[in-house]
Amino acid sequence: QVQVVESGGGLVQPGGSLRLSCAASGSILSINGMGWHRQAPGKERELVASITRGGSTNYADSVKGRFTISRGNAKDTVYLQMNSLKPGDTAVYYCYAVSITTYWGQGTQVTVSS
Repeated sequence: QVQVVESGGGLVQPGGSLRLSCAASGSILSINGMGWHRQAPGKERELVASITRGGSTNYADSVKGRFTISRGNAKDTVYLQMNSLKPGDTAVYYCYAVSITTYWGQGTQVTVSS
């Protein structure tokens, strides 16, 4: 079993920055990769960014050049640095960890508004 907990969401003005954190606990040695999805009201959940155990990263086209995913030294923590935020980035952001199955966090709200 793996537990996933996100933090760092909030309200930010357009053009601002936020950093989301995600910590996994439990059977962390079984984790092959972690990442972030987001879901805006009335829309389907979509991949934002992911990182493998080896450090390879992948980003949605809509966030390339603005968002950066990284891992902590302990390898069971990932961060999502979000810069140049737009109103279209408003969503609930979910962290996930891939092991035998995929484990999801409870989500953290990010609102970009003036």
